[in-house]
Amino acid sequence: MTSITPAADISTQTHIRRTTKLALPLIAGNIAGMGMNFVDTVMAGRLGAVSLGAISIGGAVMSAVFLFVMGVLMSITPSVAQLDGGGYRLRSGRVTRQGLWLAVALMLLMWLVLRSSSWLLQIMDVDQQLVPVALDYLRAISWGAPGICLLLVLRYFSEGCGYTAPTMYLGVLGIALNVPLNYVLIYGKFGFPAMGAVGCGWATAIVFWVQMVIMAVWIALRPQYRRYHLFARFEWPVWYQLRDLLYVGLPIGVMIFIEGSLFVGAALMIGSLGTVPIAAHQIAINFSALCYMIPLGLAGAVTVRVGNALGRGMPEDALRASKAGVLMTLMTQTLTASLMFFAPVWIISWYTNDTGIAALAVSLLHLAAIFQFPDGLQAAAAGSLRGYKDTRLPMVYTVIAYWLFGMPVGWWLTFREAWGAAGMWAGMIAGLGAAALLLGWRLWRISHAQARRC
Repeated sequence: MTSITPAADISTQTHIRRTTKLALPLIAGNIAGMGMNFVDTVMAGRLGAVSLGAISIGGAVMSAVFLFVMGVLMSITPSVAQLDGGGYRLRSGRVTRQGLWLAVALMLLMWLVLRSSSWLLQIMDVDQQLVPVALDYLRAISWGAPGICLLLVLRYFSEGCGYTAPTMYLGVLGIALNVPLNYVLIYGKFGFPAMGAVGCGWATAIVFWVQMVIMAVWIALRPQYRRYHLFARFEWPVWYQLRDLLYVGLPIGVMIFIEGSLFVGAALMIGSLGTVPIAAHQIAINFSALCYMIPLGLAGAVTVRVGNALGRGMPEDALRASKAGVLMTLMTQTLTASLMFFAPVWIISWYTNDTGIAALAVSLLHLAAIFQFPDGLQAAAAGSLRGYKDTRLPMVYTVIAYWLFGMPVGWWLTFREAWGAAGMWAGMIAGLGAAALLLGWRLWRISHAQARRC
């Protein structure tokens, strides 16, 4: 376990060091988890533009639903972190048991939505070549909903306690399983039928279940979790505890869903432009999402650092932890933006040999380099605000930034100004920039107000 025992006055450098220790396993786990989508994109992309486009559309819908579920369950991390910081470890276990009940409700919602998405693809006028494959992909992956929902609860409990290494182990395990499963199910090996892109959905669903079972066994057997007594007793749902989790988690879920839906909307609109634009978009957004796992991991670590400091009654430490998170994010985003801007051809060569797709993808990666900075900064601010359990107003800010500003700008540039796929990317940059400004301002106010009270 990473040490999070406080000193009376912890410097920014110390916060950076401790945040790094928490964040590195999260970053590695997130990258490995995102690597599953990368593997899906590369392996299905070898089948042609239709398979690649279907994975893009189906993956976008799956991501939107997953992000909402993930956001709601994220309330467990700051809840556990604050209780753990205050020494209330048995209460941390009780809160997590209620989180498991919350996961049961969310898994049913997720399963139903993924299996009834045809209306959404029709509304968005997705290319008809892509629709049947994308729907079959979503129906296959829907069977992994119980596994991923329960896994998220256990993961966020562990992270809230300061144990982030399991996230890394499970992420690596996931991608290690996903590659052979994709090989068997996509191309039809060892007697299995060749399912094409749909095989990616079945492979991912299987991986979710395996990860969940292993995480549960890990927590049950490892001695560092025993003091929380997570599996010591059975409890029926307790409304006031569920209400508290939802009070924090629902705004997070909506906020992350709104951000994710910006990218889903972009993918669906670009999908109406044809198979080449959506394939190029999938390459650029897939690599961008892979890079986003770095600020996302940092944000998760900062949530724990801030929540734990507040649980100890040290809001000045929480302020320093937030500042450290922003500084670290600026550094990492500079590196990823430089890679996208200066080496786009090398990146694209991982995905496709199609010269038409590659040419468009280069220009989109240049735009992706620009939005690295607002994307990372909004993630850092949101992670800190989750540590403060400040989620309702940030939710409103994301609605304004993404759907009242970013999406209209993207739609106008794409269809009215005929910028094509680049127009939607410009809209995403505008939305992320607005979110970074609004969430950063909110974090400054909350963190300084809390620090002044001590």
